Amino acid sequence: MFFSNQENTQSNKQNVPLTNKSFNYQLIKNNSVKQDQICYAIAINKDVSIVLVACSKDIKVFEFQKEVLKQTQLLIDHQDYVNTLNFMNKSNRFISGSSDKQIIIWVQNQNNQWVFQEKLTGHTNQIRCLVLNNNDDQIISGSSDNTIKFWMKKQNEWFCSQTIAEHTQQLLALSLNDQQNKVISCGLDAQILIIKQSQQDSKWMIIQKIKVEQYGCRICFIDENIFTFQPFGEYQMHIYEMNNTNEQYSKVKHIDLKGGYDQCYFPQQYVKSKCILVNENKSCVYLIKKIGDCEFKIEQSIQFKDYSQIYGQMSDDGQYLIIWDEGSKEIQIRKYNEI
Repeated sequence: MFFSNQENTQSNKQNVPLTNKSFNYQLIKNNSVKQDQICYAIAINKDVSIVLVACSKDIKVFEFQKEVLKQTQLLIDHQDYVNTLNFMNKSNRFISGSSDKQIIIWVQNQNNQWVFQEKLTGHTNQIRCLVLNNNDDQIISGSSDNTIKFWMKKQNEWFCSQTIAEHTQQLLALSLNDQQNKVISCGLDAQILIIKQSQQDSKWMIIQKIKVEQYGCRICFIDENIFTFQPFGEYQMHIYEMNNTNEQYSKVKHIDLKGGYDQCYFPQQYVKSKCILVNENKSCVYLIKKIGDCEFKIEQSIQFKDYSQIYGQMSDDGQYLIIWDEGSKEIQIRKYNEI
């Protein structure tokens, strides 16, 4: 399926490794792992050797070798549902966010066991979304307390450097651009915030507010000029593009999707090396390929049981897609396959 512009905006072509090759993700049979408890978050480390799976309020650690998951540890420090999991980029650590209002930073000890290193407190309600910058020295968290908090690392300790409280209802999703100087957020208040970091004092400032007809629970930067937004309960995914003259974003097109039951979490994810956007909507996972400047094509849709909650993540290299779904109560592994 191809989609044409609905509105004309000035665009800036991006140098992305676009290819014409079609692909799909094939289930690796007999390698699924039974998981009865709900799983709101999955994370895969950089070299695809460790997989983290939220298991209610606990975190299961799996070794991933030869496309087989083997559990090695169970982490039980959170007191409520674990909603976010993020591996750091340059260090052997990961971050978890929970309904217990805490963010925990985990590190491996000398025995290769994961232990909590630091707990970040400051939010007054559950952690709903979290992103991390490339240098591992800034964490950005969104919460049901309606705030976005910016955490900075100084002398090996983390502290909250800034709080933005412009959303009037709970945060649902965040995305950080490649240049690391813009954040987009969406929440239950049916608005999208565009937040930019000042070059002068490094403070984050809101440069645009976009009112939407329906609140969304997924949002993702594709490049510096384009982001995608998934309205809750709708049959479309929206694409926004920046006008380079005034640096304002507006909706330029949409992609038609199926309708049905939906849940938050399972953030949108764009894998730049393969130009693939992962978007969940209505018990279906869509693999959407960027085929040109602001042009997209649905390559595959993976349908799960109707009204089934599904959560997952793609590896950074785009080779594996790992999903837990409520229907099968299994962690399923799918592998990239060029057609």
